[in-house]
Amino acid sequence: MAAPHLDVSDIVHLNVGGTRFSTSRQTLTWIPDSFFTALLSNRIDSHKDETGALFIDRDPKLFSIILNYLRTKDIDLKNVDIRTLRHEAEYYGITPLVKRLMLCEDLTQSSCGDVLFYGYLPPPSIPLQEPVAVTANVSDVSVHIRVSSSSSSRVEGPSTSQSATTTNSTNQSTNGPQNHKGALGTHMRNSSLDYRLPQRGLPHSRTPSLDLRHARNNSADLNKLYKNDIGLIFGSQQVSSWVDPLRVQIIKAHHNWIVIAYAHFITCYRLKDSSGWQHVFTSPHIECIIERVAINAKMGSGADGKMVAISYGSQVRLWGVSEEGIKINVGTFNLNVRVEYLFFIGSQLVALSPTGKIGVWHAMTHHWQIQDVVPILSFDTAGSFLLLGCNNGSIYYIDMQKFPLRMKDNDLLVTELYRDPSYDPITAISVYLTPKTTQGLCGNWIEIAYGTKSGSVRVIVQHPETVGHGPQLFQTFTVHQSSVTKVTLSEKYLVSVCSEYNHVRSWAVTRFRGMISTQPGSTPEASFKIVSLEAIDPCVSYNAGNDFGPFGEQDDEQVFVQKVVPETDQLFVRLASNGKRVCVIQSVDGSIISSFYVHECEGSSRMGSRPRRFIFTGHSNGTIQMWDLTTALDPSFNATQDTSGGPTPEELWKLLDQCELSNSHCSTPCISPSPSLLAAGPRIKSSNVLFLNQSQNPDATPGPSQV
Repeated sequence: MAAPHLDVSDIVHLNVGGTRFSTSRQTLTWIPDSFFTALLSNRIDSHKDETGALFIDRDPKLFSIILNYLRTKDIDLKNVDIRTLRHEAEYYGITPLVKRLMLCEDLTQSSCGDVLFYGYLPPPSIPLQEPVAVTANVSDVSVHIRVSSSSSSRVEGPSTSQSATTTNSTNQSTNGPQNHKGALGTHMRNSSLDYRLPQRGLPHSRTPSLDLRHARNNSADLNKLYKNDIGLIFGSQQVSSWVDPLRVQIIKAHHNWIVIAYAHFITCYRLKDSSGWQHVFTSPHIECIIERVAINAKMGSGADGKMVAISYGSQVRLWGVSEEGIKINVGTFNLNVRVEYLFFIGSQLVALSPTGKIGVWHAMTHHWQIQDVVPILSFDTAGSFLLLGCNNGSIYYIDMQKFPLRMKDNDLLVTELYRDPSYDPITAISVYLTPKTTQGLCGNWIEIAYGTKSGSVRVIVQHPETVGHGPQLFQTFTVHQSSVTKVTLSEKYLVSVCSEYNHVRSWAVTRFRGMISTQPGSTPEASFKIVSLEAIDPCVSYNAGNDFGPFGEQDDEQVFVQKVVPETDQLFVRLASNGKRVCVIQSVDGSIISSFYVHECEGSSRMGSRPRRFIFTGHSNGTIQMWDLTTALDPSFNATQDTSGGPTPEELWKLLDQCELSNSHCSTPCISPSPSLLAAGPRIKSSNVLFLNQSQNPDATPGPSQV
């Protein structure tokens, strides 16, 4: 008897990733509309190896698990990554297996987040564009130039938002109409302007044709390009690409207030003891894209008790906001150069530019003053003092509380505090005020850590024996080969970061009675990297909204927040002292995390209430999600993470053998057929069944000649 031909044989030989498998045609095709039914029916192209076996270029280990399921309808989930296995099952079209694996994955994933998820703020309504306001009140504006050996540029007079040029002692300001929350209620999320960009991950390729422009001293490498015709709606902008109007750009917080900056408006929320986060204020539509934002929630209890400021280009706009959300337009000011940093020191608003310009708005006099200094590379605040690290190797400071002005020229007094021995540019600076320091930089013991462009990290101190002689050099570390971008001196650690993939070095600091000590001195603690890739052409506000830290008070545990790629829904929270992982923050709705911020909110007025640290994440869909960092840092938190009273994926798999999963409109899969249908039977009157069948099948409707 002749042997049957290979094409009609029930034995199928497969070569999966170089591993041979032999099975029956019935085993591979008992699930309809799968990869194997298409392969064996020649509906898709196939290739054979030298022995005639069908070649499939997939992982043989995962295929062996799937083949075992096709043979036995059972599976062993031990030592198997469920997500990877589900991906392979989707490729092969094994629908029953995919449904069960998805349900096993949902055991540990919830759209309501994990135990660290604390709250959620929905997207706001986009404010309508207001008509141009008419200039009303005035405010003092003055310009002061300080000529140095390295900077002697001529400064022009400031101008208002209407670009009116003024000279010294000219008074300018703008007052807009009152902003009531009810005025924004007519604009809903279904506006014609509310189009969404599709969320697509960035492709990754190892081929040299992909231009990542990656260098060892650069962490901005990935390329993302978005095109959308909705950009035509907004007209010309100061940048060439359109920016999503509901994508969260920056989050800042102060005490129990937070401000969220979108592309063309900002919103403010405050935390109340019993009712949680309440919306207070939405700014008018800003024609230009907002680049920086700042908030001060401790100005007082008057009509303008809270101050909110934004900047775009060289313009700074300031509002006063009351507890009831009533807006007072304080004014619009011009720094004449692009504002890089915007923040409050006490009640004073400060705008800095790396070119060496400082803009200060004085809360008492409502006076806007521009001061020229040496080009600025870094800064830090200590109480009411502003410290500046400059490119000439010097550290300067300004007392923002006393706001000293020289009588001969009304110039803001900028004092040199220390000069680096090598005249190396100061690229990072951190001030630590010891418990014995009571009045800012005027106390008896001050510690300052700074980093330089050449990679050196130095610690300088001023103690009682050197009062009147300036700080003295205490320690020097030369462990970085690239420019130092961040440095933090806290009670227990000294942490520095350089520009090479955000390489971090940390040292344990020895203290005696709260003051730094040389016995036994600072000892190396850890070395790690906070790799954070950025787009080649990111938004102007990207760095301000995605600063990785370190965050935390100097007498508490500090953390880094690592965002590995620009378009991601995950953040890695790591200890600043040793780089160990604290937790992973994952968006509860799967949306892209576009910005984040760490802040400690004050406790309520109730007895026993304590401050609590939060991670605020802003998302591409306009939402704000809040995460409990205090719980994550609790030593007992990680010890109880793996305890679960529910079934394990293996136990759930065995339970699912008793039923068959089907697609449904429910939030969770249900048994097919539904028990409710089996128990209740048909709920439609028999007289209406024929009518419904005719409505769903009009072609089958009886004609005039049919009975």
